[in-house]
Amino acid sequence: NTIIVFQSDNGGVRDAMFAGESKVGNSLPADNGPYRSGKGTLYEGGTRVCALVNWPGKVKAGDVNGLIHVTDIYPTLAGLAGARPTKNKPLDGMDVWETISEAKPSPRTEMVYNVDPTGGAIRQGDTKLVWAAGVLERVELFDLAADKSEQTNLADKNPDKVKELKGKIVDIAKQMAPPLLIGEAIKLTFGAPPISADPATAFNELGD
Repeated sequence: NTIIVFQSDNGGVRDAMFAGESKVGNSLPADNGPYRSGKGTLYEGGTRVCALVNWPGKVKAGDVNGLIHVTDIYPTLAGLAGARPTKNKPLDGMDVWETISEAKPSPRTEMVYNVDPTGGAIRQGDTKLVWAAGVLERVELFDLAADKSEQTNLADKNPDKVKELKGKIVDIAKQMAPPLLIGEAIKLTFGAPPISADPATAFNELGD
């Protein structure tokens, strides 16, 4: 009657900047397969990881390839335990048990990678926007179905989709409380905008 879930929280470290107190060179030999970059970035090499689920008699051996976010774990396990999360606060996650146990298509079609005063990334279907909202703004749009290594930036060819996904990031930022260590976080981020009171202000200062 025990289910075991094991997963990584990020891809391998490729940059010494994210190696903590370890004494390393300018780069690290982590191998994130075909995926771009690694821990500390919003590219697939830093965010796409595998997970293992074991529950004898309940989960068949095999592979499942679907869009699942860490926030889906709570409502999924709660459902298996017969609990129902209270409705007074909305959840970001959803129950993905049928995807895990029966390899059914994931109910998740959109995923937020991160939103903070210095940038954000969001995925809608196979389309992913990576937005560095710094002084030197950088906007990247990728088709993950055709370009899982995120090498071809489609932002200039799809301005409407860029605007739509940027708008979603700004909407999320408006709902957020400011990070506790916002000043330190921005100081550590190259190309960050001037310190703002909250994430929404940081994005709104950029305009459209």
